[in-house]
Amino acid sequence: MTRNITTESASAAAAVAADSTKPNGTTAAAPAPTWLGHEGAGAFDLRSDTMTTPTPAMLAAIQSATLLDDVMQEDTTTSSLEAHVAALTGKQAGLFALSGTMGNQLALRALLVQPPYSVLCDHRAHIVCYEAGGVSSLTGAMTVPLVPRNGRYLTLEDIKARVVLGEDHEGGGDVHSCPTRVISLENTLGGVVMPLAETRRIAQFTRQHGIKMHLDGARLWEVVAAGREGSLVDFGECFDTMTMCFSKGLGAPVGSILVGDTKVIRHARWTRKAIGGGVRQPGFITAAARVALDTTFGKGPNGEGGLLRKTHDTAKRVEKMWTDLGGVMAQPVETNMCWLDLGSMNTNGARVTELGREVGLKLMGNRIITHYQIGEEALSRLAQVFARIAQEKDHVRKSSVAAKSSEPYGDGTNGHQ
Repeated sequence: MTRNITTESASAAAAVAADSTKPNGTTAAAPAPTWLGHEGAGAFDLRSDTMTTPTPAMLAAIQSATLLDDVMQEDTTTSSLEAHVAALTGKQAGLFALSGTMGNQLALRALLVQPPYSVLCDHRAHIVCYEAGGVSSLTGAMTVPLVPRNGRYLTLEDIKARVVLGEDHEGGGDVHSCPTRVISLENTLGGVVMPLAETRRIAQFTRQHGIKMHLDGARLWEVVAAGREGSLVDFGECFDTMTMCFSKGLGAPVGSILVGDTKVIRHARWTRKAIGGGVRQPGFITAAARVALDTTFGKGPNGEGGLLRKTHDTAKRVEKMWTDLGGVMAQPVETNMCWLDLGSMNTNGARVTELGREVGLKLMGNRIITHYQIGEEALSRLAQVFARIAQEKDHVRKSSVAAKSSEPYGDGTNGHQ
């Protein structure tokens, strides 16, 4: 029988919290509401699109979610979400993961079958820089980080220059080298869109040589919402596995999803259990994720009816605010990420963060990330920060900190995704 959280029980819990007493006998204040959406703290947090505040609609969905056992594959709320995203991407199956890191590691573990093997990826990729060495510790694979010659995204020419073809290749391969078994791409990477046409070129090459393809698509929603490169299905056709995040950009409190064919997902489910990722009753998590997906991205493979496109417009406004004052961008704004060249305005990340704090904004160095809860008041305050920086430009000696901020990830971004 399906167990539901009722509105009455949620209200009762809130009443208990409100009536709780302190040790000295005085009544404790009722906790501040947290499911505020646009009215929450996320509306003034430009550090990341993970900083959104959960919405009342998510709370309502949680109250009617199934709470059955997902390890036994019995939870309807979770399996419905998995099937829906698989359909959106043109894949056979999906698997909910508690984080993007977990999803990436499950995918790579499933694709890497027999050593020796290596994974080619961009040198800035999350699987190399921000996932605690999971690829090597969980799979034993060697990672081969590549620097794209165009400075933006990997091309087939970059891949061909470093790929190692294995024993199935004509000539049997070079036994001194570690064969490339997986190529892992990331889209977006630092807000930069990897074109569908280039992705297809790489995919065609890998299929000719028996190499698997994985996509860290934590922000693939943003690529599709931008409306220039194709649908989720178009990208899905290029990859054996893809991960996508529900909390980055979409605004869910927790979670990512892995999609692929049935065999790969079955293996990944086994690995998820082995590393402690099987959740007995995840319906309250996946219910919020489904609301985030349908509301923020949209209900179709092209992001129909979603809110993400507006966040790109907001990011372009931020870009214009900065450049109108004489600032330079470290790279053009393509989605919801703005990378400021702080050296061009003779400032540094610490100063940007400090000025943001003074006007009630949470900022992080040269990185400004917009999300669907950023409104006019936040932009007005950000304009005040930029104006102060412009006023100070000629009075502050250029520092070594400012000098290193001339490219993405250059100032104030350590430790954050």
